[in-house]
Formats: sequence, structure tokens, C-alpha cells
Amino acid sequence: MTAVDFLHVFSIFLDSLGGHVFLVCYLFVVMDESPSWARIKKLAVLLPSPVAASIFASVLSLLPGFKSQHYLAASLLIMLMCTLWCRWAWRLRLLQAYSAICIAGIFQMATSILSQSVFLLLPDSPIHFASTLLVHCLITAIAIPLLKRLRFGHYFRLLLEEEDKPHRTALLLFALEIAMESFLLLQPGVQPGYLAQYYSLSIVLVGLIAGLTAYIARQIDAARRLQAQQETIAQQRLYEQDLEKIRQEVHAFRHDYKNLLSSLSRQAEDGEMEQLRAALAQLDASFDRRIGEKIQASAQTGNLRIPQVRSLLLVKLAAMAEKGVDCRLEVLYPMEAVAMDVWDFVRCLGILVDNALEAALETERPWVEIILLSQGGRTALRVSNSWNGAADPARFWEEGWSTRGAGRGVGLSSYQRLLADCPHAVSAASWADGVFVQELTIGGTL
Repeated sequence: MTAVDFLHVFSIFLDSLGGHVFLVCYLFVVMDESPSWARIKKLAVLLPSPVAASIFASVLSLLPGFKSQHYLAASLLIMLMCTLWCRWAWRLRLLQAYSAICIAGIFQMATSILSQSVFLLLPDSPIHFASTLLVHCLITAIAIPLLKRLRFGHYFRLLLEEEDKPHRTALLLFALEIAMESFLLLQPGVQPGYLAQYYSLSIVLVGLIAGLTAYIARQIDAARRLQAQQETIAQQRLYEQDLEKIRQEVHAFRHDYKNLLSSLSRQAEDGEMEQLRAALAQLDASFDRRIGEKIQASAQTGNLRIPQVRSLLLVKLAAMAEKGVDCRLEVLYPMEAVAMDVWDFVRCLGILVDNALEAALETERPWVEIILLSQGGRTALRVSNSWNGAADPARFWEEGWSTRGAGRGVGLSSYQRLLADCPHAVSAASWADGVFVQELTIGGTL
């Protein structure tokens, strides 16, 4: 390889490396996450992507064919390698990682297009590369805070968590990414007199893509909330049916009350004290079995004055009963409000209870205890469960980790993201002697 060829490959590598750096910057934004050392140290694994892309592009340039075909082939290689890296770094499913790379790539390409506006300002400057890089950095420094302020990452995570048809999200974002790629390819053919309009149209296009993505995510979230409301209504009906069953049991018990008293009175007159004690014990046990337990459970759920929370816990209690898990619920005071978005609280509660149930099922005698204390505008939640101590608790908060295998985690990492939007929420976890405890306090320490 001659010195000229080496410089050509090296220049392509520098351009590709810069594109990867900006792509990763936008990737942190769309994933609604601040850069952390755990992620940053994984960037070294991404380095083969620009190296392979630069070599591949150099080889393609020697082959016959249109430049657009070469660009498309190199782009597909880059997207494949970045998707595999994103899947490994964030522990996502393949379609989720691909969707994240597509939307981050859209922002990265839009920034690349706009950075070329330096040719309008410095048409004959010998420092085009340095000027373009500086403009690229400046646009990125403006775009990233703007996207964070608009909570684009939050909306994209909602879209990414769509589990019914993830391929639909991936195809949509791929189509949008192709549109931006095509727009980028058109740039060399735009006449100088129309460049200003071209760059303005680029801003409009990327704005429309971002707005469409956020709009679809909000519609999906609204559909989820509507479904949750419908489930709440259904669970409220079940709750009313349970109350009706208690009323019927009390009516039946009252009907037999006189006969029971008559039998007990005769035994007392005959001096059959042992038989009397046995009958009373049997009567007490029968009452607890038929009515007492239902009244106690009804009293606890009756303190849940937030329909969404009551609905969720009724579903979880029923699921635990079906799986043979002993569950105890305590709601010490009437719970009428919580100092965070109620749907976010429901998601947090669901995540903690699901993880407790999953861990409890790994033990010989599974049990789960849920305690809710709401008073003075502050809410405390405590979820305890039996635990065999086999798994490393430090891994519970890793993205996608689960005792059932990689990529199937219930969502403690999502739980942490939800709490990040609620500054007055404090979470804690502890484990000892076969008991795992998760705690959440909202609005201060009780």
C-alpha cells in the first residue's frame, strides 16, 4: 500500500470514527441515560466498527459501481456492527438495539448535513475539515440539551418498550433512517444557490422525524393507560363481587347462628366442657375460614383509595394465590394520593412485586409481604419476600438481567429510570437470613 492509499484509508477512518463518536453521544440521549463508566468502558469494543468500515469503503471504491451503492453497503455494515454493540452494551433485544441505532443515526446524519453549511460561509477555505468538525461539535452541543429538555429519550423508551409488535417500530425507524440517508446522498447534487434551502429543509425533516417518534410513543402510552383504566374498572367489579360474597356468607352464618347457640347451650347444661371447647374452636376456625379472612383482606384493600393501585394489587394477589405463594398485604392507613405520577408509581409497584414473586418462587416455601404506609403526604412501600440467596443482588439492577436468563429481566433498571424523574423518591434494598426487602419512600422519610 502506497503512502497515498494509506492516507486515503486513514482519512476515511477518521471520518468514520468521528461519526461513531457522535452516534454514541446521541445514543445516550435516545436511551434516556447519562454517560456512565459502565457504558463508557465498553466503547473500546466498538472500535472495530470504524476500522472495518474504513477498510470496506476503501475496497469498494476500487470496484465498479455507483457511489450510492458503495455508500449503502458501507452504511449497512456500520449499522450491523453498531446494533450488535448496542445490544451487548445495553443488554437489549436485537430489534430494540436496531431501533435505537436507527434513531441515533438519524440525528447523527442530520448533524453531519448541517455541519456542511460551513461551505456556505467559507467556500474557498483550506481548513474545511477543521471548520466542519467544529460546527459538527457545536450543533451536537446544542441538539443534545434540547432533546433532553424535550424529554425525547423518555418518549423513545416508551416506544422501545412496546412488546406487542417490536418489528413495527424497527421498520418505521428504518424507513425514517433511509429517508435521512437519501437526503444526505442528495447533498453533493444541490446547486450552491439552493444550499440554504437544503439545510433549512434538513432541520424541518429531522424535526418532523423527532416529533413523529414522540407522537407515536405518546399514543402508545395513552393506549396503555386506557387499557390500565379498563382493567381498573374490571378489577373494581371483582372487588365488589368479593364484598357481595362476604355479605352472603354473613347472611348464611347468621341463619345458622341460633342453631349453633342452641347446641352449645345444651352442651354447657350437660357439663360437656371438653366438647364445648372443641365446638367453640371449630366455630372460630370456620368463621375465619369462611368470613374472617375475606373481611381482613377486604379491609386492607379498602384502605387503597387509589383505583389504579388497588386494581394492580388485586391482580397480583390473585396471581400469587394461583401459584401457591403465601401473600400478606397491610395498608395501615387510607391511601388516597401519592406524591408522584400515579401511573409511574403503579409501574414501580408492579416491578417490585413481580421481582419479589419471581425470587420467592425459587424458594421451598414462597411468601411475599407488601406493606403500604401513607400519611401526611408521604408514602412508604415495603416489599419483602423469601429468598434463597443464590443470585448476586448487585446484578438485579442490570439492564435485562433475570434469574430466568439474559434479556428477560422484569425491570429494576426501568424502575431506577422512573425514580430518576422523581427527585423526592428514595429507594433501598437489603437482604439477610433468607429475606429480601425492597423499600420505596416518596415525599420524605416517614
